[in-house]
Amino acid sequence: MSEVKKKEHEKKKSYGLLIVGAALLIAGIIFAVYAYNTSYQESVAAGKLLSEAKASASAVKEGTAQGDPEALNAEVSRLSAEKLGLERPYSYGLTLVFFSILLTAKGIYNATAGTKKKDKTDIKRLTQAGLLTALCYIGFAFFKIDIPAGTEKASFHFGNVFCVLAALLLGGYWGGLAGAVGMTIGDLTTAYVTSAPKTFLLKLCIGLIVGLVAHGIFKLSRSHSPKYVTGVTILACACGMVFNVVADPLVGYFYKTYLFGVPQDITAILVKISALTTSVNAVVAVIAASIIYLALRPAMRRADLFVEL
Repeated sequence: MSEVKKKEHEKKKSYGLLIVGAALLIAGIIFAVYAYNTSYQESVAAGKLLSEAKASASAVKEGTAQGDPEALNAEVSRLSAEKLGLERPYSYGLTLVFFSILLTAKGIYNATAGTKKKDKTDIKRLTQAGLLTALCYIGFAFFKIDIPAGTEKASFHFGNVFCVLAALLLGGYWGGLAGAVGMTIGDLTTAYVTSAPKTFLLKLCIGLIVGLVAHGIFKLSRSHSPKYVTGVTILACACGMVFNVVADPLVGYFYKTYLFGVPQDITAILVKISALTTSVNAVVAVIAASIIYLALRPAMRRADLFVEL
């Protein structure tokens, strides 16, 4: 049997992922619509009360109004927790929809092109993807500075560093998935829960772009001169981050306005803050991810942990 026929023989069409993805997509849409019409509408009402409570607390602090500062601060904390809890179901539903779309797309590919039998490289890549997913979560959840804007927030963080690093080490699909899952979990478990669906989409796109430039175009995982590797690494990181600098505020505006019904004046403030924080995060990610990748590359080759793409 020829080598080509042997490879074709090893591939097997699979419909399981397509069925699961389609089922989850339908369930996610139904759940998201239900959550939007119930708990999320209640969170909007809680958000209005929260804004009023914050304004009252601020007025008392500045001496322009009378009241009990401790009671007002306690009310702000209570309403913040209540609003966050009411927002979670809708955010979970949208995240499930976005994740199901990815599963369905991968399922369609498996059903048409077929899948190969898993080998040692696949297991190595899966293991590293799990580690980098955890690092993306840690980089966002524990190394960030919050910037409030009304009842919403933006932040400086290190999550993008590991999102880009994952794509450099594992390629666009696995790297993007590691960044998307890790940082989405970070959103879902913090006060950024309403940003989780947007985060999943954008971080996946960052990984795909970095992977395409690094491995699809310039074949970074192959043997090259140090100068070539350095140049391609920085270029790939920069391409992914330029996309994020443009897409994050733009997508965020339509996302917050039309999917979550955030008032346009607050959304406009968020877009300006997001543009600033995203730009700073991008510069940090390009520098840090490039340094870490260039340091890890020779060490991982020697340890037989480097994945050839």
